[in-house]
Amino acid sequence: MARAFLGLLALLVVTGCSQNNLSFLDPHGPVAAAQRTHFWIVVALTLVVVLPVIVLTPVLVWKYRYGGESTYRPRWSFSKRLEYLIWGVPFLIVAILGYFLWQQTYSLDPYKPLPSDQKPLHVQVVGYDWKWLFIYPEQNIATVNELVFPAERPLELELTSDTVMQSFFVPALGSQIYAMHGMVTRLHLLADHPGTYRGENTQYNGERFHEQHFTAKAVTEAAFDDFIAGARRHGHTLDRPTYQVLDGRNTVRELARALGEDGQTEALRFSATPDDLFSAIVAGTPGEALAPGPVSMAAQQTPLAFQRVATGVDGPVAAAATLTPLHAADDAMVSLPPAGSPRHHQQGETP
Repeated sequence: MARAFLGLLALLVVTGCSQNNLSFLDPHGPVAAAQRTHFWIVVALTLVVVLPVIVLTPVLVWKYRYGGESTYRPRWSFSKRLEYLIWGVPFLIVAILGYFLWQQTYSLDPYKPLPSDQKPLHVQVVGYDWKWLFIYPEQNIATVNELVFPAERPLELELTSDTVMQSFFVPALGSQIYAMHGMVTRLHLLADHPGTYRGENTQYNGERFHEQHFTAKAVTEAAFDDFIAGARRHGHTLDRPTYQVLDGRNTVRELARALGEDGQTEALRFSATPDDLFSAIVAGTPGEALAPGPVSMAAQQTPLAFQRVATGVDGPVAAAATLTPLHAADDAMVSLPPAGSPRHHQQGETP
């Protein structure tokens, strides 16, 4: 009966999630596979307690019903066998669960590199409202809401947030981890084979929280090289005015429209990034790492009203990217507001 129940539960969950690679119950990497194994061990051990209760409750109700023929023992008070059963079984289950929990916590430590004969791909991740920036420092490119990496090669992620705390999660690959402003966390993942997976922020961060998801693509080495080359050839320039819009409270579609692309775009690419951009974001000074450059398309085409909505700032910072004249762009320094400033809060919210 327990086996049938587990099979039915697995069928219901996997059929509902596997089509879009949404669940660790349909793993596509060693971390998610280990998490799935641990999950079923916990379920099986829990059923040792749950199933007897479910089965014996109606049996005992029927056996000792009013008018039944079972033996009536009003003076009964103690049974050594029942005491051993009631206390011993839960004790053993908790001990076994504790052992597996300790073992899995150690082996699945997100900071622990995954065993492989290949060099990990290093990617720096920044969470914004309401999108993700992926910086490839070794390849000198960046993307928004698109994480592309070779299959069968470890993925080493450094994460931070340029707004409130966020939660980075690719269920099919495993291990959720938090990203926090001014701090760096790390995560190691690996995909067993090429595939496309959904990634998301599972930490509520405002009214557009439900739109903050991204696509994780495990590809062949050749396809990854093509992706890098394409980003270098056709990517946008990530200068200060463009970053000002990227740093605002907007979705990737709104950002794409500000950069002159189709408003249905689900991902963006940048052709070059400074070596110290991630460190500058963690330190709260990203403007110092970016070249002033000419006023970007975002600065030329984005109206002030959008800047105010996108950045949450009604004033000089919001207007800087829009109103800076071309001849003064090289001398203009777009000062980004620090953490805790009005940009990090909805209008009317208390910081």
